[in-house]
Amino acid sequence: MEKMASEKDGDLMNYDRKSPEDKSVKSFIWNPATREFCGRNGASWVKIGVFYVIFYLLLAGFWSVMLLVFYQTLDYYTPKWQLDSSRIGSNPGLGFRPLPHPDNIDSTLIWFTHGGSSHEGPAEWDHWKNSLEEFLYPYKGGRQFGEYVKSCHEGDDYEGRQVCQFVLENLGNNCTYSNNYGYDLGEPCVLLKINRIFGWRPVPYNNNSFPPQLPDHIRENYNPNNVYISCAGENPADKENIGPVAYFPDHGAIPNYYFPFTNKEGYLSPFVFIKFLKPVAGVLINIECKAWAANIRHDRTDRLGSVHFELLVD
Repeated sequence: MEKMASEKDGDLMNYDRKSPEDKSVKSFIWNPATREFCGRNGASWVKIGVFYVIFYLLLAGFWSVMLLVFYQTLDYYTPKWQLDSSRIGSNPGLGFRPLPHPDNIDSTLIWFTHGGSSHEGPAEWDHWKNSLEEFLYPYKGGRQFGEYVKSCHEGDDYEGRQVCQFVLENLGNNCTYSNNYGYDLGEPCVLLKINRIFGWRPVPYNNNSFPPQLPDHIRENYNPNNVYISCAGENPADKENIGPVAYFPDHGAIPNYYFPFTNKEGYLSPFVFIKFLKPVAGVLINIECKAWAANIRHDRTDRLGSVHFELLVD
């Protein structure tokens, strides 16, 4: 009996040596006296579990109903807010291709070494040629044909289900994959397109409303049925180094019948090819391209109606 009492007293002494924090944490996790886990018995855990299951089911149901009501107010093809009522606004910018490598996606520099041949192995300028070809793939495939695509003519207005076909052959043979888009000769082609804005259509200039900055080649050949794109060096030194520029189609004209963009099946953005014929080699050239119509405002800071990129030919 004395031995059992001494062992019990020893256990109590060992238990008493434990810190109060150890006792409280252990009893909170599992209290054998009340058979509670984390402060709750089995019945309490069942009740709170049922409550939260019902709560989250009701919450999910509420948001599902709200999303269903929200989607009923949207049109899959037509945005609710358009032009000046939208965040995009009614002043389009420009986009250019080819784009730099994805590893340097924030860059606007087209930099390559001309010469060589892709038939003899990968050429240094292969990325730029392939980037253009990738963008042009839909224009060569089935999306340019079918019941939704039709041939359009100057002066006509198209508001039906069909869209106007953009015929690559009308751009000539200067900027083609077979000619390496000019990159092998150091005379690169750059594709320029007007960014899509739902419902936007170009407004022609009146004869007396030409802006003073309008390039002479557009002013002298102006057709109110077209919207125009032009490129020039951004600074005086760039204007000297850029060299002569050729446009395909002529004068950088895009017929107005490609607008407005209304998200119709088969629509492909019209574009202009700019070919830099003799850019000065080894010099970084800052280039600014602009779209021209009476309702296009230019702002270099916000890149309204324009796009900037650099060209460096080695």
